[in-house]
Amino acid sequence: MHKDEQQKETLSQLAESLIGNQIVKMNGEIRGMIERGERVFNFTVGDFNTSVFSIPEELEFEIKKAYQEKQTNYPLGEGDASLRQAIQAFIKQREGISYELDEILVASGGRPLIYALFRTIVDPGDKVIYPVPSWNNNHYAHFVDAKHCTIEVTAATNFHPTAAQIEPHIQGATLLALSSPLNPTGTIIPKAQLKEIAELVVRENKRRGDKEKKLYMMYDQIYWMLTYNDSKHHDPVSICPEVKPYVIFVDGISKCFAATGVRVGWSLAPAHIINKMKAILSHVGAWAPTPEQKGTAKFMLQTDAVDKFMKTFLDALWERLKAIADGFTNLKKAGYAVDVLSPQAAIYLSVQFDLKGKKTSEGRILETQEMVTDYILQNAGLAIVPFPIFGSSENSSWYRLSVGNSKKADIPIMLERLEAALKALS
Repeated sequence: MHKDEQQKETLSQLAESLIGNQIVKMNGEIRGMIERGERVFNFTVGDFNTSVFSIPEELEFEIKKAYQEKQTNYPLGEGDASLRQAIQAFIKQREGISYELDEILVASGGRPLIYALFRTIVDPGDKVIYPVPSWNNNHYAHFVDAKHCTIEVTAATNFHPTAAQIEPHIQGATLLALSSPLNPTGTIIPKAQLKEIAELVVRENKRRGDKEKKLYMMYDQIYWMLTYNDSKHHDPVSICPEVKPYVIFVDGISKCFAATGVRVGWSLAPAHIINKMKAILSHVGAWAPTPEQKGTAKFMLQTDAVDKFMKTFLDALWERLKAIADGFTNLKKAGYAVDVLSPQAAIYLSVQFDLKGKKTSEGRILETQEMVTDYILQNAGLAIVPFPIFGSSENSSWYRLSVGNSKKADIPIMLERLEAALKALS
């Protein structure tokens, strides 16, 4: 037996079956193009160009100060008391929801919290319901050997599921994983739609009584502060208080303060769930560093500084989102087979390229959506993420376009090159 084959057999089933981050893989290919001197407009990564979108100065100051004061010991497993108190005040002031300190858990960003809640709620073989496209639910469900129950949603509902779509799958489910604003689409669950879903969860748990495991709802709202114009974020607890015992929030500073690398996130949930998640994370050691926690706590209570940062940040993001959305709208009006959803929130646009069956100037037929993706990249230099990476069917013609890493000056050039590439098709 070959040595590599023998080594492969010693690895776990999880290790052998887990799919790596496909967006990271895509960016490896994009870097190769750039290194070859090709012009690429990279709108793939849900991160920020730190030369344009840096973290708030006051947050940076407070973190540095904590390091200078040598506050570098292990943090508490549940999170620094000052940070949990700041989170408690922050969410009460800005969202109108109230949680006790023992219902708040801090970790190094949202990802370990999602992992911990999946581990806390889901047993092997339990049903997990989640819409597609959505970020990483398929991988977390795989981690816990859950039964995947996917609901493919469409642009007709802004890529969010309805209670009517969820209800047929609710029996026997342990976790309903939702996110709003949604990665990859940048869309928000409407209030009435979310209320119906929350009420469905309440009814189902009343039906189950004490005889079955409860149905819990993960509500990932990491982008909730990034909303534009008349768009408004809604959370299930505010609109349906009865659902509170079954909701686990995931939140943090990664997106709202352009602080993806600072790694401070939190969950809000009933104390008995928080305690179990804390126990899991205590063995993983996925704590936010103490100086980052101390600094974040002090910054979150500086209301004027937070408001000032958010206004500048939102204006800059909206300027980019609107420019690209307007560009796609104009291309659609010109007769090209593209579409775009009006930007509502986060740093994403949902854009469509319905180009299958088109012929290139070389006479090649774009027979698959993968060929469409490649054509857009090679001929327009436009790098975006296809929805199948987020679980949608391979035939989906929709893509995520992220503006966090974009430069304003590049947008008109990108749109011009894109139109030329579209015009070359027949």
